[in-house]
Amino acid sequence: MKPAFRGARPGVLRGGGKMAAPSEELNCQDFSEFQDVLRVMRQIDDRIVHELNTIIPTASFAGKIDANQTCKQLYESLKQAHVSREKAIKSCINESSSRVNKLREERNKDMDNLTLLKQLRKEQTNLKLIQSELNVEEVVNDRSWKVFKDRCRIHYKPPNSP
Repeated sequence: MKPAFRGARPGVLRGGGKMAAPSEELNCQDFSEFQDVLRVMRQIDDRIVHELNTIIPTASFAGKIDANQTCKQLYESLKQAHVSREKAIKSCINESSSRVNKLREERNKDMDNLTLLKQLRKEQTNLKLIQSELNVEEVVNDRSWKVFKDRCRIHYKPPNSP
C-alpha cells in the first residue's frame, strides 16, 4: 500500500486502508508488535522519495499538475503522521513506565520474589526499547523533512517549517 496524498485525507492509505491508530491497535507490551505497527505508520516516510518523484512534475508536465497543492497535501500528511507516531510512542512510554513503577513497588514489598524481579527487568528492558524509538523517530522525521524541503521548496512554503 502507498500513502495517498492527492486529495486524500491525512492518515489514509491508498486502497482505502488506514494507518494504525495509536490508541486502538498499539500493543505496548509486545515490542515486536509495537515495532510492526510503527513500521506501517512510517510508510509515508519510507516512500517519500518515490511519492515526490510522482507528484512533482517535470518541465514537460508542469502545466498539468498543481505542484503547490500536491506539496501542501504531502506536508499535511507528513505532519499528521509524525504527530500520530510521536503520540503513540509517548503513550507506550507512559504505559510502560507505569508498569515499571507498579512492579518496583511490588518488588520493594517482596524482595525475595524472583518472579517479580524477572517481570520488572523485562518491563524495564521494554521501556528502554520503546524510548529508543523516539530517537529513531527523530531520524526518520529529519530525513523526510529534508527530502520534502529539497523537492517542494519552490512549489510550497509551509506555514511553520518543521
